[in-house]
Amino acid sequence: MQSIYAMHQNGSDNLEKEEKFLYYSIDAIQDLYLIMLSALIEICKKETIFLHLSSQKHLATPQERKPNEKFIKNAIFQILAENNSLSIALENRKIDNWTLNDDYILLLLNDIKQSKLYQNYMSNATNTFEEDKDFIVNLFMEVIVPNEKLYDYLEDNKLTWIDDIPVVNTEIIKQLKAIKNVEEGGLRVPKIFKDNEDKDFVRDLFRKTVLNEKELAKEYDDKTPNWDSERIAEIDTIILKMAICEFLKFPSIPVKVTLNEYLELAKEYSTPKSSIFINGILDNLVKELEANDRIKKIGRGLM
Repeated sequence: MQSIYAMHQNGSDNLEKEEKFLYYSIDAIQDLYLIMLSALIEICKKETIFLHLSSQKHLATPQERKPNEKFIKNAIFQILAENNSLSIALENRKIDNWTLNDDYILLLLNDIKQSKLYQNYMSNATNTFEEDKDFIVNLFMEVIVPNEKLYDYLEDNKLTWIDDIPVVNTEIIKQLKAIKNVEEGGLRVPKIFKDNEDKDFVRDLFRKTVLNEKELAKEYDDKTPNWDSERIAEIDTIILKMAICEFLKFPSIPVKVTLNEYLELAKEYSTPKSSIFINGILDNLVKELEANDRIKKIGRGLM
């Protein structure tokens, strides 16, 4: 959707070039995932170094000589640091953002240590795996994710990440919550595409929507009698075209799946009024297409 919108905005008609950029943008999502997750590892490393250096000072206080190490010994930090899937992905994709920009890690660490969440955690003498996990999940959600300077850094790094940040953070939170214990680890770096079929679908949907835009637009033109076509937000027309494209040109995708997918996109990227508008058009259009036997789905239970 974003790629089609970008094509419209820059007036490009170079399908091959835009398709390559689409794949590049999707591939970069994994870098964003690794950058965000590795921030937790780097935060722990920085605090470990800080505690060690403080303990070595000539006039170190008793507290500095024997610091509270609960934070750096958090079980989730240990699991992430020793996770093979994560380590291999970081090396293969050459993710070294925090080595080059460790000031952001120090900034995050400072915010963490000033938070009530951290103070409550450190003051609790009880140590359990569940407490460690809950702390890291809440730390990520309440301190790291909302940090505006981190957001600005990510936005400056890659503009395409603006829309990807919430999706990536949601996946990380889900994975952190799913970790069961130190022995199992339980975290694997997800693939961008499930398989080649999944990758081909991205290409085919992009191509079929772009190459058939005029034809797809005709399907909803007469369904909007009270709307001047030029008054419909461009992002809304793209959502409609992509949904109609799936209805008519992707026989293996159930109608309900398409409807749910694009209604969620409308809620995310359009105004509440536009979301209702898109819902109404698609609902009426499906009824008409089915009545005229124009939706051809294959497989069991695909209508």
